[in-house]
Amino acid sequence: MNLLPSQDDVIRILRETGALRQGHFEYPNGMHSNEYLQVPIAMLHYQHAKTLSVGLSRLLRANSEIRPIIPELSIVSPATGGLPVAYGICEALRAKRVYWAERESKSQAYRFRPFIKPDPGEQVMLVDDILQSGVNLADLKATLESFGAQVIGLAVIVHQPTPETIDFGSLPFYSLANLQAKYFADAASCTMCANVQPLTKVWV
Repeated sequence: MNLLPSQDDVIRILRETGALRQGHFEYPNGMHSNEYLQVPIAMLHYQHAKTLSVGLSRLLRANSEIRPIIPELSIVSPATGGLPVAYGICEALRAKRVYWAERESKSQAYRFRPFIKPDPGEQVMLVDDILQSGVNLADLKATLESFGAQVIGLAVIVHQPTPETIDFGSLPFYSLANLQAKYFADAASCTMCANVQPLTKVWV
């Protein structure tokens, strides 16, 4: 495998570990899809976690605007799926620090643990394992900016957009793989339901 894993390399890791599954899946919002992706399953294996996080770090280091600020760069992730990626990137880059935000439900705002918060003017790279709808990352970006932090980019292992994916505009975006799953708004419009394909309900 090359120093920077190709999209085919990433997909092979995801399939071999069971992180990427084909079938008929229903998400909590009622949407149906032919694929289900859980990057943390691949991150259970140290060698794959290192390959993916180091590969993503090399994309960041290759950016001439990011490279000079790495010693002062903070890596921030929404808990919990992105944490292994964030720590792997921070270690590979030798960035300044890693921290994360949490929330009890999607109806509540992200918050930082006591004595952990961004500083005004702090330069931050948002990191997660996957970008699908983008809701969590958009909410976390807004929370960071409310403290005066400067979000300079967004990096994920896999970009798997849905019909409802948020547009992050001109924010620099980095990913190792881009997957295009099929999505159906509900059971009534789902061709897999029409073909009576067995259904698996998933919670994330």
